[in-house]
Amino acid sequence: MLFAVLSFLGCAPKTSPVSEAPAPALEPPVAERRPHALEAHGEPRDDPYYWLRDREDPATLAYLEAENAYAGLAMANTAELRETLYAEMLGRIQEEDAHPPAAWGDWWYYERTEAGLAYPILCRRDSPEGDERIVLDLNAVAAAEGGDYLAVGAIAPSPDHRLLAYAVDVSGDEQFTVRVLDLETGEHLPDVIEGTDYGLEWDGSGALFYTTVDEALRPYRLHRHALGDEGEDAILYEEPDEAFWMNLSKTRSGRFLVVSLESNTTTEARVLELGSGEEGGESGGALAIVLERTPGVEYTLAHRGDTFYLAINEDAVNFKLVAAPVGDASRESWTELLPHRPEVQVVSVDAFADHLVIYEREGGLPQITVWDAASGETRRAEFPEQAWSVYADYSELTDADLNRVYETSTYRYVYSSMTTPESVFSLDMETLEAALLRETPVLGGFDRTRYRTERVTATSADGAEVPVSLVYRADLRDEAGGNPLLMVGYGAYGSDYDVYFSANRLSLLDRGVIYAIAHVRGGSDLGRPWYEDGKLLNKKHTFEDFVASGEALVEGGWTRPEALAVSGGSAGGLLIGASVNMRPDLFVAAVADVPFVDVLTTMSDPTIPLTVTEWEEWGNPAERVYYDYIKSYSPYDNVAAVDYPDMLLQAGLNDPRVGYWEPAKWAARMRHTATGGELILWTEMGAGHAGPTGRYGYLEAIAREWAFVLDKTGAAGKREEAVR
Repeated sequence: MLFAVLSFLGCAPKTSPVSEAPAPALEPPVAERRPHALEAHGEPRDDPYYWLRDREDPATLAYLEAENAYAGLAMANTAELRETLYAEMLGRIQEEDAHPPAAWGDWWYYERTEAGLAYPILCRRDSPEGDERIVLDLNAVAAAEGGDYLAVGAIAPSPDHRLLAYAVDVSGDEQFTVRVLDLETGEHLPDVIEGTDYGLEWDGSGALFYTTVDEALRPYRLHRHALGDEGEDAILYEEPDEAFWMNLSKTRSGRFLVVSLESNTTTEARVLELGSGEEGGESGGALAIVLERTPGVEYTLAHRGDTFYLAINEDAVNFKLVAAPVGDASRESWTELLPHRPEVQVVSVDAFADHLVIYEREGGLPQITVWDAASGETRRAEFPEQAWSVYADYSELTDADLNRVYETSTYRYVYSSMTTPESVFSLDMETLEAALLRETPVLGGFDRTRYRTERVTATSADGAEVPVSLVYRADLRDEAGGNPLLMVGYGAYGSDYDVYFSANRLSLLDRGVIYAIAHVRGGSDLGRPWYEDGKLLNKKHTFEDFVASGEALVEGGWTRPEALAVSGGSAGGLLIGASVNMRPDLFVAAVADVPFVDVLTTMSDPTIPLTVTEWEEWGNPAERVYYDYIKSYSPYDNVAAVDYPDMLLQAGLNDPRVGYWEPAKWAARMRHTATGGELILWTEMGAGHAGPTGRYGYLEAIAREWAFVLDKTGAAGKREEAVR
């Protein structure tokens, strides 16, 4: 789920590291203005804080440290509240817990956690009830690395499950080191691969496939490493087009390695045959193109028997599902299984020996459809509530699908809603009966009947109807014309923002805060056209939708501007920045996490990671029409001399996706230009895009944000009243 950042974050055990804070400082730090003119289309553009991009400049680190010091002082009044929130959220977690085991080869793998330990432990059994064997203890890995940051990029058992390859990042820059562990002896092999990306797969002969990145951190090379080989690893493929990223996977059948080359608008899948068995055999031959790239044509790929299945958007804006013979996926060979439907988006397809599991979206909701190979019939699973999220059961460690077995008639998925905790189900693909395997425990007396959820509609500037999902305490009382409310959104890359459950969110709801998700354009919440209408020269629709959602919640009596806070991260941080520029009077507070706010400068610099690959999302400023359009909404370029809402900006020094300098520059310009509004900038000095790692540090970060929101919306002291 999206930048919900569902991975474990942070590292302090049991108690929060928030300490007694001194009195607030009188003045925030002020960054030096250094004249710097960027040239574009024959015109200079003033950028006096451009120097903050230089992390080697001592003045840059000194400024960030000064901002952190000020942030600590400015938030000193919430120190006790943060401690309380931390304790509440920790108290809802069953610290010693385990995910239901999932079959993989001859083993049953699962992840579990222990009280006081920040990271999960990967284990396996030879049967669901067999004796536990620890495969990889991430706490031990973190201790061995000796740092405060640890993120896992991939974990891959060898086909015979005797070895385990895993990739870790210890700084937050998303550059991984691969190591190989002998699961029988517990010793590491001498093989170490540095500087890899997320892709990591085995063939059947003791060799590893992995991907590496170019200078712009774009995954572009596929390598093969034979265990024990000390020579230079072979490069099997290099993608020359800077607009394309390389993603690596293996079909569930085990027969093919899939190299998916993707831009924001075009796909080309290439496959390498590994063998015919479920785990695959030795690789041989060269990569074969499944369907060559055609501008604007995207597809996802699955394999079953002698057939490839493609969810593809050719002549189908909401995608359709076609089947093609292995070895000939030309258009002439296609058999259409699901035609294009304007009201239904085909999102993806999973293939099993006798079934396909197809993810679709209809009416703003995700759906699971099962296709039976024997009968050719499709049937849709049913869900019990009015709004929900549903997705394949996954690994918390690597966000990887846990449906590993090809020859099976059961499919595992995760279901949740705004009031139902994440629940793992096993779906019988023959009968469509679903069995609950586990509902995530929520300690502390959680009662879902105490909360209500509903969906309202806002009318955007151009007349578009924007859904807004709400959750609140059932006995909520109106607070003098409007309750405290936190509205969140994202709206980019076609990412869906489905409703979901959060035990941490209860600390807001129990204090009388309404939580709202604005399903703005730029996401695919209402299908692919909803995305297309919120990108490139339609990007402002995203911000107009968000502002309209806030206005509708005020007009509907849900809240008032003095109690309305907003939050978003990454591209959602851009949403927040553009929205507060458009309507600074509509919000009392705003949180922008790793916000993409210096859009014009970043999109004009092809040396920065993601820039070239994202011109198809935002536009290339080298073209005047895109330059002018991006400049008209880029938050950094549109700071005005007005009173802004109080704002908390958060960055990661090692972030490869959104440079720390974007929020840093934005903060500096806001301090110099704005006529009112408190601004707090917090930079994680040893982390990246997802913040600190370890589940306890995640709670600390959430406590900081929740305390800021509660303080600014006037709800900080209301929990006793709320739960009485």
